[in-house]
Amino acid sequence: MKEKTTLMDAAAMDRALTRIAHEILERNHGCDGLVLLGIQRRGVPLARRLQQKIAKFEGKQVPLGVLDITFYRDDLSLLNEHPVINGTDVPFVLEGRTVVMVDDVLYTGRTARAALDAIMDLGRAQNIQLAVLVDRGHRELPIRADYVGKNVPTSRSEVIGVQVTEFDAENSVKLFDLDN
Repeated sequence: MKEKTTLMDAAAMDRALTRIAHEILERNHGCDGLVLLGIQRRGVPLARRLQQKIAKFEGKQVPLGVLDITFYRDDLSLLNEHPVINGTDVPFVLEGRTVVMVDDVLYTGRTARAALDAIMDLGRAQNIQLAVLVDRGHRELPIRADYVGKNVPTSRSEVIGVQVTEFDAENSVKLFDLDN
């Protein structure tokens, strides 16, 4: 896999997350009744950053949960024989709340579908929205993000790599070519 280009540096990622936080607040008329659910792995640090930005803008801490969708994936049998389980931690009720699922990249829509299934098992939210840092197209399911940091048209031979300091020692979004 060969790196083609850097799509977003740390400053661009921060600006995109700031914009998404403002859009979430605007659409939901503030943060009352709002909760964030970061999808394991890189959706979790992105959700934390959104939580911090919303707290800065609104002066209120929005509840944050962590969602592991491993067992909800429709390709579980194709994954490693022993998939890595990162754990779900949702220490609040979802009933009557607006849930914003946060993920790094929206591609086929299958991860978002699995996250929806996991959320339904946790309770009946009033509303579920999706925030992603990058939407790269190629949907296989009728799913779209409510909040997008950057739309990046890609070919199927390309991969988007989101790096966050919590896992990768840097903040960036890079485009890789699978053919090289």
